[in-house]
Amino acid sequence: MQAEEKFTPQTWPESPEKATLEGKNKFLGFWLFLGGETVLFASLFATYIALKDKVPSPDHMLAKDLFELPLVFVMTMLLLTSSLTSVYAMYHMKNYNFKKMQLWMLITVILGLGFLACEFYEFHHYYTEYNHTFTSSAFGSAFYTLTGFHGAHVIFGLVWMILLMVRNAGRGLSLYNAPKFYLASLYWHFIDVVWVFIFTVVYLMGMVG
Repeated sequence: MQAEEKFTPQTWPESPEKATLEGKNKFLGFWLFLGGETVLFASLFATYIALKDKVPSPDHMLAKDLFELPLVFVMTMLLLTSSLTSVYAMYHMKNYNFKKMQLWMLITVILGLGFLACEFYEFHHYYTEYNHTFTSSAFGSAFYTLTGFHGAHVIFGLVWMILLMVRNAGRGLSLYNAPKFYLASLYWHFIDVVWVFIFTVVYLMGMVG
């Protein structure tokens, strides 16, 4: 079966992302990539846990004095909702509905941009209100490195999805691009899972000291 073959919803494979050898190879490479990403984030989490209480003086601002949970909760809801819309996009991809897949991917991108806007506001707020920067303390360095690194991954995921949507806007679905859309969705889920750990380890644990 050729990747350029025209399909209908009835002839479209049940798992188009793995219907070709190229698609299967993409999956293998992607899981190896995620393994490395997991180790990297685990190292950043371990570093943060070790340094979260390291501040210049006893009266210097700690996590419980800095974080604002309402804003972080909004950020979490935006990202988790974007994970759900990504699932909807892949549902329509598997049902050979290109337009609805593109629509739900666009909604996913918009929610991701909303998350980024909140994160930029959060960092700016910490700087302007508390003069809390990357160099304020070991805690500040660990916090901004972990959350900033995750934010960079969010940007990468958004660029990935936007480029896929633009590049394939006039092409429709094929067995060549279906694995690319699916892997972009999996990557987005990985970003969301990492944020759940950040929300728990950094913000919730930080608020309870």
